[in-house]
Amino acid sequence: MPMRVLLANPRGFCAGVAMAVEVVERLTNVLNEPIYVYHDIVHNRHVVNRFEAKGVVFTEAIETIPEGSVLVFSAHGVSPEVRSKAKGRNLRAVDATCPLVTKVHGEAIRYAKAGLDILLIGHADHQEVIGTRGEAPGEIRVIESEADAEAIEVDDPTKVVYLTQTTLSTDDAGRIITILKRRFPEIKAPPGEDICYATTNRQGVVAEFASHVDRVLVIGSSNSSNSVRLAEIAENRGTKAMRIDDVREINPQFLEDAERVLVTAGASAPEDLVQQVIAHLQANYNADIEVIDAPGEAMEFALPATMRKVLSAEGHDVPREGISIDADRVTRDWMEREAISFTPITAEGDRL
Repeated sequence: MPMRVLLANPRGFCAGVAMAVEVVERLTNVLNEPIYVYHDIVHNRHVVNRFEAKGVVFTEAIETIPEGSVLVFSAHGVSPEVRSKAKGRNLRAVDATCPLVTKVHGEAIRYAKAGLDILLIGHADHQEVIGTRGEAPGEIRVIESEADAEAIEVDDPTKVVYLTQTTLSTDDAGRIITILKRRFPEIKAPPGEDICYATTNRQGVVAEFASHVDRVLVIGSSNSSNSVRLAEIAENRGTKAMRIDDVREINPQFLEDAERVLVTAGASAPEDLVQQVIAHLQANYNADIEVIDAPGEAMEFALPATMRKVLSAEGHDVPREGISIDADRVTRDWMEREAISFTPITAEGDRL
């Protein structure tokens, strides 16, 4: 009996990642000089390795970058301290921070000025949280777990607000927020959801379909918070899950006796990695491919103004078009070219 592979939709690159990757791609193609990136541009080993092969230099130390060089801030955002160091070295900074992360930074600044204690729900060692915390280090405290939420104390329970890292598990964040609301009934919430649309959408698909399959394969790197969360969500619903960087990490024992497998990808995983996994499963397991039909993600972000400034100074025009990607359309076109048959199913789970 052939394996049934259910291809999640949406999956893979979000608009923020697509924008950040496009920034580095265009700078590399246009400028005849080294491009430096503070931290990994996105949390995916393949993306970073591909750019390194083109001469892009990734660094955690601003002081090692030659003065006057082009420096890109990663999609995760940076603290004011990092921006100040870059300015001090006369670096031509291009800000590829995801606009949804920038939104959280703005909230932190505004609430700090209002004199509120800020409880930032997230992972303390994640670059996004480090950058956000840097906006108001005296007012922000990080809540990593339900235990932290139970233990935290604030100066004035009527002057406290919570914010969240954009790539958290909605399940985990929800439990922590419930505790904070119980302990501090007057706690304020951000004006809009901080967990980003792409994280929520990808987690929603896994949450809906995990119980209908035997295994879940998540394509994404180990330092990708949203990829790790996808595997956790499947496991929390009783389905074995494996996160893989690429097709080479598929363990045949993991797929042993699996009749139905859900394949998804974190928001920083390139779509060609998904295609390689599909090709492998079809070639080695005679897999029938089913693709979830779902509305596309209409979100798109413009290339940053700081990039236009840098390139304009070198005599290059930068279009003002929005950057987005339709990973599902890309792979459907690829399967048609490769003569790989697939069956669309509705998000309500036809034929499951």
